[in-house]
Amino acid sequence: MRITFISENFPPDTGAPQIRLYEVSRELIKRGYEVEVLTAFPHHPEGIIPEEYKGEFYQFELLDGIPVHRSWIYPSEKGSFWKRLISYFSFTFSAFYSVFKSQKADVIVCTSPPLFVGITGYFAAKFKRAKFVFNVADIWPESAVELGILKNKAFIRMAEVLENWLYKKSWKIATATEGILEYMVKKGKERENVFLLPNGVNTETFSPREVNEKWLEKLGFSGKKVFTFAGRVGYAQGLDSVLKAAKIVEGQNPDVRFLIIGDGPEKETLIKLKDDLKLTNLFFHDSVPVTEMPNIFSITDFSVVSLRNIELFKGARPSKIFPALASGVPVLYCGVGESAELIANNHSGIIAEPENPDDIASKILECAAMDEHEYKQYSQSGRKFVEESFSWKSIVDDLLKNIQD
Repeated sequence: MRITFISENFPPDTGAPQIRLYEVSRELIKRGYEVEVLTAFPHHPEGIIPEEYKGEFYQFELLDGIPVHRSWIYPSEKGSFWKRLISYFSFTFSAFYSVFKSQKADVIVCTSPPLFVGITGYFAAKFKRAKFVFNVADIWPESAVELGILKNKAFIRMAEVLENWLYKKSWKIATATEGILEYMVKKGKERENVFLLPNGVNTETFSPREVNEKWLEKLGFSGKKVFTFAGRVGYAQGLDSVLKAAKIVEGQNPDVRFLIIGDGPEKETLIKLKDDLKLTNLFFHDSVPVTEMPNIFSITDFSVVSLRNIELFKGARPSKIFPALASGVPVLYCGVGESAELIANNHSGIIAEPENPDDIASKILECAAMDEHEYKQYSQSGRKFVEESFSWKSIVDDLLKNIQD
């Protein structure tokens, strides 16, 4: 079987959809399938195209054995909504050149958002006489409207028409979460034509390991209970509530330390909040390569995953949950909905009310007071859970089952 993936982002761009596409492609190639990826020049999250791609319209390369066709994009990650829209459409159309350069395909899997690249995916499938699978990682434009990013009513209506058209024209729809899957069924897609293609984790790279003494010494965390948030520091994460909770904990347990590792648009605001709160138990650190994250988890007692308390996030599955659990690190999940149920039902972490500093602080203190036996149960349950359900091997097994009809 020949499978082509179309996605605006692919490594070295960072983010959950990119990692999922990279790992799934590698696993498929390992099993003998013919795979190609059609993507844009690297640009995310900085919005800057690297020197080796500047001035080019198209390049072909092998990335860790994966054939990758890259085409031009107008990068505008930090610009206005309309500039980002131009960016989306620039790849939507430039990707057609990669379609012509690529080999024959039996199945084309196209990732949204951005929604508009679905246009490329649909017509590419027609041109290649392939089956069109629309991989929806986020419901758009609904999510953009709910977050206040998109307000133009005429544009919203146009986007909704395109959204419904792509759902109707797709052979099957792959969704990142159960919530999105149910949304597709409500939209009229037959249940047998919708399946899960969730975020996962490389359970070989991320596994329980000995404490990394260099990181402990660097941060001064020896002998402390460490709570780590690792990922994008944005508005959606609601980390202001975690900082306020850290202030409460500071006065009740001096042995707890917080590490926020990553970058994003809210980082400077949070650093100012830390100064205003005079926090001495919380530290910021710049992003580190993914290859360094197993060492970070080795010094972490609980991984903090936080989202704001809005309806949209009830169906979210933050990708940062799975590397932590695979590393034997229980999750403190500040959120409600699908992910909270997964964590609770599989005894792999503690749930706190989102945007509630008092409850978050209470759960942090509960975690810090956990005895060794109980902690070990959480650690082992989390590892077993992701091995069985969210390893890339199990995810690819399910993907193949659904596209080999």
